[in-house]
Amino acid sequence: MLRTLFLALVLITTSAVAAKKEKDGSHVQPDNYYPRVKMETSAGDVIVELYRRRAPITVNNFLRYVDAGSYNNTVFHRIVPGYIVQGGGYDVEYGEKPEYDPIFNESGSGMKNKMYTISMARQNNPHSATRQWFFNMNDNSNLDPGRDWGYSVFGMIVEGEAVIEKMMEVELDYQPAIGEVNSPKEPIILKKVTVLPPV
Repeated sequence: MLRTLFLALVLITTSAVAAKKEKDGSHVQPDNYYPRVKMETSAGDVIVELYRRRAPITVNNFLRYVDAGSYNNTVFHRIVPGYIVQGGGYDVEYGEKPEYDPIFNESGSGMKNKMYTISMARQNNPHSATRQWFFNMNDNSNLDPGRDWGYSVFGMIVEGEAVIEKMMEVELDYQPAIGEVNSPKEPIILKKVTVLPPV
């Protein structure tokens, strides 16, 4: 009886651990420290290499949204020329997309917010990042950690830099649905994000 109960508990615990692992994105190419994703946008395609070795929590979090198809048909809702291009949070009607729990801020990994890197967006709380991210379109040292927490870098554009550069040239306008003053007048859509086969 006790042995049966013990085995049942082991199975339940193992199942719970497996479910948690699956949910956190670590199941996506688990042995690949540098997975790549392809972003198909209405402005062209971009390929991003992710730095799982340096920012595992952040990369796994990003990949679980990718794996669920949750970034498909979202918009780049905020563009600040010469600074950032931000997306990941809103559908094409500017409705908020569902979020997983916030993640730990890995800005202390040693990676800097350099040109063409991708980083997690967050609120004032340093550990409030969920699903939104941004491309650095300059060497934004003000976003690196110092006396305070910074913004966690977790990858780099390796193909398609010109696509993001082109986004910075679009006409911007106020988007009342989200209260954003630097939103593209004509929406730029992130049509699909897929994980590429390991190289």
